[in-house]
Amino acid sequence: MFDPKRPTLKSMIHSGRCIGAAWFSLGSAAIVELAVASGPDAVVIDMQHGLWDRRELEAVIGAVPSRIPVIVRVAENSALAIGTALDAGAEGVIVPLVESAKQARAAVRHAMYPPKGHRSGGGVRPLKDFVPYVAGADSIAVIVMIETDAGLQAAEEIAAVEGVDMIFIGTGDLSLSLGTFPAHRHDHTVACADIHRICRAAYMPCGVFTGRPEMAAMARSQGYRMVTTANDIDIVQRGFAEVTRRFRDPPAPVPPPAAEPALPRAARAPAIEQKSKA
Repeated sequence: MFDPKRPTLKSMIHSGRCIGAAWFSLGSAAIVELAVASGPDAVVIDMQHGLWDRRELEAVIGAVPSRIPVIVRVAENSALAIGTALDAGAEGVIVPLVESAKQARAAVRHAMYPPKGHRSGGGVRPLKDFVPYVAGADSIAVIVMIETDAGLQAAEEIAAVEGVDMIFIGTGDLSLSLGTFPAHRHDHTVACADIHRICRAAYMPCGVFTGRPEMAAMARSQGYRMVTTANDIDIVQRGFAEVTRRFRDPPAPVPPPAAEPALPRAARAPAIEQKSKA
């Protein structure tokens, strides 16, 4: 949960390191608790496509220690969606489907208190200690997603918006928008590279959704600043599939024990003779 006196996310972003984030959609605080024990750099709670409701969101954010920042991918770019996530104790938001500088500026305003924005003062966790919370609210990170062709065309303008801390490429929706789904063809790869190049030119950190650990490692080597090291749907699905496969595959036959070779008769004779002399 966000501690305004000891913020962590913005410092991670601006340190230049690559943040390895664990992504959660299944709506289970227990799964998040188990995953947090592995020490991810950050936790992402998906309120856009995930199974989370407000009470579960409050519970899971409260269960994550403040040293691990919680980021909420909100359902939409609105004051209600962004305010709800931050009031629950998130340290940052990922705002989906941003396609213009105007929309990016709106996301920043939704996340900030006046005079920088128009976020409403409320929520159980901010009100617990509201004065220091407001003083530290500038440490909340605003991450906007480019995941459509329209967003790609406006990438330079979006990257120049003050208050945006990172651009995050939504690879799945981008492939749908470009007509490359389900295979990420060459034009999809080029589009991701173009967004990344534009961000580097604007000194804007750029992250990307990666479905597998090997893809996350590759993206890190390419200079992306936040990647998805794991997501709960894939972890659970692949885990059960692997167990079922191992159970159903016939075990390898166990070879019979090797028989000891019989000694030639001549080699046995002296031993018998020696025994008779004794």
